[in-house]
Amino acid sequence: MTYTSSTVRVPETGAVPRHVAVIMDGNGRWATSRRLPRVAGHTKGVDAVRAIVEACARRGVEYLTLFAFSSENWRRPNEEVSFLMRLFVTALEREVGKMHANGIRMRVVGDLSMFEPRIQDLVKRAEAKTAKNTGLTLTIAANYGGRWDILQAVSKLNAERAAAGQLDEPIEEAAFSRHLAMAYAPEPDLFIRTGGEQRISNFLLWQLAYTELYFTDLFWPDFDAAALDKAIVSYQTRERRFGRTSAQVEENVVPRDAADSLSY
Repeated sequence: MTYTSSTVRVPETGAVPRHVAVIMDGNGRWATSRRLPRVAGHTKGVDAVRAIVEACARRGVEYLTLFAFSSENWRRPNEEVSFLMRLFVTALEREVGKMHANGIRMRVVGDLSMFEPRIQDLVKRAEAKTAKNTGLTLTIAANYGGRWDILQAVSKLNAERAAAGQLDEPIEEAAFSRHLAMAYAPEPDLFIRTGGEQRISNFLLWQLAYTELYFTDLFWPDFDAAALDKAIVSYQTRERRFGRTSAQVEENVVPRDAADSLSY
């Protein structure tokens, strides 16, 4: 019997997720609950980023992706958006050197054309400075949206196919996925969203197809190493079947078509 699958290679899984993706939600509500201005929550959120980056590196996580600013966040009040842009600049100026010293590689994904030239330049400098580091890869998703990512990948693929005279040929998943903004990273093993909401909110729509989802009521500024460990423990209780039966998982049976498709 033959069959086809749209699932990429069944990845090896371990006790520690190789790639963790996070929606850092609840900064504003954290501040409001303390009768502070919303921007105070964003400032405190940077401290949580620093702590979680360190915790992931210590636990052997290879890739950490943080949803810092979505393409929909431009709808927020102008004062808050302006503060977030200034905070982004400050973080890039102060944190990149520390990350580089600790062997962390930094990447930024999203439509950066919307940002002011200073931010774009700082991003380029940060990526270049840390490009050869072999520790944790930290990805910041800024002015990013999952739908944008899929559309820009289609546009790039179509341009490539047109140049090669291949527009009439079927689109293969491997050819498409290498144009996604995070083609350099494996698909996330664990997705975490803080703040009590239970939705993906246009984040990594293609990549989260088989990711284990974890939601917590903790606001992002309160999410620390202990909270990360709790999320990882939850992840460790999941049975990741990727379309197989439990018996096949126990026997470590890997479908041939999946094993022969796109690899990480």
